[in-house]
Amino acid sequence: MKGVSDPAGARIDGERKNARGSRMPPPHAEPLNLNDVLDDIAYKASNDDTPDRLTLGEVLDSVGRRTYGPLLLVIGLIAVSPLTALPGTTWFVAVLTLLVAGQMALGMKRIWLPRQARDMGLPRETVMGAVEKSRGVAKGVDALLKPRLIFLSKPPFVNLVALLVIGAALITFPLGLVPLLPVIPGLAVVFFGLGMTARDGLWLLLGALAVGGAFWLALPMIF
Repeated sequence: MKGVSDPAGARIDGERKNARGSRMPPPHAEPLNLNDVLDDIAYKASNDDTPDRLTLGEVLDSVGRRTYGPLLLVIGLIAVSPLTALPGTTWFVAVLTLLVAGQMALGMKRIWLPRQARDMGLPRETVMGAVEKSRGVAKGVDALLKPRLIFLSKPPFVNLVALLVIGAALITFPLGLVPLLPVIPGLAVVFFGLGMTARDGLWLLLGALAVGGAFWLALPMIF
């Protein structure tokens, strides 16, 4: 009815504001680019049921656990973030990538993650700050994304993509012994996530090249 105020609606609208004070869009049913993913993470961080803490599981759930692209994108962004400076984080993210990519290769419809991983706490302000700092880069990346070579994001090629992501995760373990080198397979996972999210086969090919480069760098460590 017109003229009747809705206090609950006003409260929700008031909560949907990001750190810059602009109105934050509600979560996307299916993120289509990097900014969509950042929007969903920011929305979750600002409208969390447990304001005292933010967990990795909540961040991953914010982009959906039924589509692999956005999930890989978030994991890849963590892999190339300063969070990996914490001891053991690089290998933890690699194991997480293995779990997700393995289920992707098997064609599982809903992605399972162990409770220990889901319950890992993340600094809320750090997450919000990282989202806002990434907006400029995301705008430039999204301008380069478009549906092309779509067949590469569908079976049977998507299974090959999953195997390449597994390769990126595995090669992270030896590269993790050298500072900064794990960023390369992390970038590969970001590229795969972007390609799957936007159905852009060119970014999937870039991810494959990055995995190849990571293996080339790791050869002296393995043999």
